[in-house]
Amino acid sequence: TEYVLLKEELASRRGAPAIIGEDPALQQVLVSLQRAAGTETTVLLQGESGTGKELFARALHALSGRADGPFVAINCAAIPETLLESELFGYEKGAFTGAAARKPGRFEMAHRGTLFLDEIGDLPLALQAKILRAIEERCFERVGGTRLLHVYVRIVAATNKNLKTAVATLQFRPDLFFRLSVFPITIPPLRERRSDIVMLARHFVGRFCKDLNKK
Repeated sequence: TEYVLLKEELASRRGAPAIIGEDPALQQVLVSLQRAAGTETTVLLQGESGTGKELFARALHALSGRADGPFVAINCAAIPETLLESELFGYEKGAFTGAAARKPGRFEMAHRGTLFLDEIGDLPLALQAKILRAIEERCFERVGGTRLLHVYVRIVAATNKNLKTAVATLQFRPDLFFRLSVFPITIPPLRERRSDIVMLARHFVGRFCKDLNKK
């Protein structure tokens, strides 16, 4: 079947994550990932915390034509707002106190590869316009810089929030939502693919036994 061939392809790709499970809900997600991977379009992974959005983002990268390029991830909710811009776009020497040397940002690091923007729903409004420009025009300036930098990056974003609600409450830009949700994929929680629980349990028991050298 298409799903079996896809699992075999993922297993053969160097650096591809192991995705455990055979539930139809999971099969549907993986087939959607494969279809998205064959394009250059932006993908929005939606799902609750703990559903493995970064795992699926890495699988998408491994299946894509950019698999030999870098996979760069950043969690938009884990970095203070004051630091997030410089983490994304980098900074020039002297841009602020402590900027002793030029530092590339995640967009530069992901050139010719995939940039994974995790928890995009937590992105501050002030940065959303800059992210939109970087996606649309594939260019940006470092913090404290004036030179326009061009990058060739595939964007995969993820959120555990309802972005449509965030747009309605003016917490998220509608134009950025439009750009991000070209190819939305919803990852089901484990309670919606219960047939995978035993397989997952066996996988982790086996892994822990190996790690601890126990039966």
